[in-house]
Amino acid sequence: MALVFRTAVQSVGLSLSLLGWVLSCLTNYLPHWKNLNLDLNEMENWTMGLWKTCVIQEEVGKQCKDFDSFLALPAELRISRVLMFLSNGLGLLGLLLSGFGLDCLRIGERQQDFKKRLLILGGILLWTSGVTALVPVSWVAHMTVLEFWDESIPEIVPRWEFGEALFIGWFAGFALVLGGSLLQCAACSAPAAPPSVHYAVPEIQDHCQQLELKHTSPETSA
Repeated sequence: MALVFRTAVQSVGLSLSLLGWVLSCLTNYLPHWKNLNLDLNEMENWTMGLWKTCVIQEEVGKQCKDFDSFLALPAELRISRVLMFLSNGLGLLGLLLSGFGLDCLRIGERQQDFKKRLLILGGILLWTSGVTALVPVSWVAHMTVLEFWDESIPEIVPRWEFGEALFIGWFAGFALVLGGSLLQCAACSAPAAPPSVHYAVPEIQDHCQQLELKHTSPETSA
């Protein structure tokens, strides 16, 4: 019963982690971290991501342009690029390690301790990947709020607002954190591996020899 429950927890944790990793990769490349709606021209909307800005017009459609220089970007966008790349890499590595450490996998059945370590390490990497994805999303959201309520900017100037990618990134980060935590809990709840037969047999033989010596010692004294 414990094995079935542990396998179910591992499956749920890995599924959540996989979903969170896919969504974090999608968040990295979506140009919808910020939205800008122009009151003077309601038929024109601007969006901004980590890699490009886009303008959506009803007559022309959607047109996007990549950022010309990495160093010319604001600090939150530059660091967010690095953190999102790091999150995607850690998530992929965590998924691979966790997959090889699952109990339902036939590979390495005789090396349960090694599979347990793989599962714990994979869970830690997935948890770190989730935190690394939450930091840039929350930072960009915080800077957007500060700029939106900045009193030094005239009211006529349009303000950037939250884009859809921020909400996807928050969901992805929490899914990775929850999935990694479930994998770690499942690995830590696994029972310890039984002692090896090669060590158990000599111990039994030594015990039998001690019993024989105890029985023969009274006879020799008599």
